[in-house]
Amino acid sequence: MTSPLFDHAKRVAGSYLQPLLEAAALRGVTAQALEHAAGLPPGALEPLPESLPADDYVRLLDVGASLANDPHFGLHVGQCVKLGTYTVYGLILLSCRDFGQVFEQTMRYEQLAHDLGRSAITIDDDLAHYTWHSHYGSAHRHLADSVFAGIRVFSNWLAGITLPANQLTLTHDGGPPALREEYVKVLGDMPLFNAEANVASFNAMMLSWPVPNADVSLYPVLQQHAEQLLQQRASNAPAITQQVHDAIVAGLSGGQVRLATIADALKLSPRTLQRKLSDAGATFQQVLDQARFALAKEYLKRQELNLVDIAFLLGYQEQSAFNHAFKEWAGINPGAWRSG
Repeated sequence: MTSPLFDHAKRVAGSYLQPLLEAAALRGVTAQALEHAAGLPPGALEPLPESLPADDYVRLLDVGASLANDPHFGLHVGQCVKLGTYTVYGLILLSCRDFGQVFEQTMRYEQLAHDLGRSAITIDDDLAHYTWHSHYGSAHRHLADSVFAGIRVFSNWLAGITLPANQLTLTHDGGPPALREEYVKVLGDMPLFNAEANVASFNAMMLSWPVPNADVSLYPVLQQHAEQLLQQRASNAPAITQQVHDAIVAGLSGGQVRLATIADALKLSPRTLQRKLSDAGATFQQVLDQARFALAKEYLKRQELNLVDIAFLLGYQEQSAFNHAFKEWAGINPGAWRSG
């Protein structure tokens, strides 16, 4: 499973929780029953919270499926997606000129709706490949199902038509084989299960399709608002993680960065630093990965730096180690990222 990069507090927006509550209610499961089964305090789901820990959301998907006796609960949650599900990010998509821009904005702003995973898109000849990197792995199949069902519902709504079914691969097992026809009903075709990645592949020409009725004049205003929200998220990160991040950035080009050296730079013992990071919901490796990924993307924009140089600047002994790490973070290797 791909480890999530550090996110100071993985959350799901309250509006993103709404389809789950609606799908449960349609199957006779109350918010109170969900709270109890998931071990949440009474009133945690009603009234709708501003946000919810991502771990709790994933647990709610699993307990919802059990309480509703619905083997495809995730698919049905995705079917309940509406414009407001994705917060301001959904409004930005509505103001995009074409589907290519829709995917670009998804990769930039989906974190405003949730910290459940991250999107990436690559183009291979005439095929576009949309990959969703779940932070929770194949054991939580309802999560991936809800994401792809929601994308299909929202994309059909944006397009104003029922789009052709994607070639879809999913990392989970698909649930009971006798009941898999539900995937065809909801997604338009049968996915390939137990795959290496969650990928929807489609004709790349679709990226140039216009978004009917898009109000492109709203895009600059909405984008500015979304950027402010991203900055607020970053500024709310616990101070210790920012201190560790800054110390890592300062020390990377000087050699390998280790927990002990960063602790020394911050005048803390390694054990104390680990405890402080844990209290902030992070690990040293997560902060290190986040710093390296951010720096890598900046270095890759500089054409005078080759991949060996970049690997060195990030504290890797071998370029192959950098290549492997970058692919884990971005879904593609650094060379492909640079050329894309």
